[in-house]
Amino acid sequence: MPDVKRTVKFITEQRVIDKPSGVEGFPLRQWNIEIVLLNDHGEEVPATVFEKVTYKLHPSFDKRATQVFKRPPFRIEEEGWGEFDMEIVLSSLEKGGDHTLAHDLNFQAERYEAKHQLTFKNPKAGLVAALKDSGPTFGEENGVKPKRGDESAKKKKRPDKGIDMEKLADNLQRLGEDDLLQVVSMVHENKTADTYTKNDVEQGEFHVDLYTLPDSLIRMLWEFSQGKLGA
Repeated sequence: MPDVKRTVKFITEQRVIDKPSGVEGFPLRQWNIEIVLLNDHGEEVPATVFEKVTYKLHPSFDKRATQVFKRPPFRIEEEGWGEFDMEIVLSSLEKGGDHTLAHDLNFQAERYEAKHQLTFKNPKAGLVAALKDSGPTFGEENGVKPKRGDESAKKKKRPDKGIDMEKLADNLQRLGEDDLLQVVSMVHENKTADTYTKNDVEQGEFHVDLYTLPDSLIRMLWEFSQGKLGA
């Protein structure tokens, strides 16, 4: 399974509360952090790809210095007078690995956000299913973008029973750089007005929705990839 990228966002809020802090010149504050993902439209969605989130706070929090939350939005609420750097460990579903990120708790604004890009390496089926809630999967980050929606509609668009669209998508991900350049050229030369493509220059990625390609081009890509891979 190809790697999948996602953007996670930490949302921090803080305010002064009417309680003594015990430290002159430093009012006591209530602060909280929530964690969400951003989908392919930049919209916030629940971070269901994580089975738990661990916050590692300043040692002065004593027994509360390490706190674990297992449900989105993995909200932590605390009180304190000081700013500090913490670690936030995001544990993926199905033992998909931990992502350890640094987070700066500060009181410069009542609300602020921090975004981080994560890479989920070779995710298992359960994690892939959760990733689908926030955007493309199955290698779409590197250029193959199946259309979400009616599975029966997808099957109707297959040119014939001799072409397995999922295997075609996998084949394209396994091609070398020179062969992929030929694929991009073939798509540009044979696409129709209904074909979806996106050239992400900044990320160095080319996206194409295979289900919007004409049957003749699908057949061409199938034969080309099968020939190159000896499948």
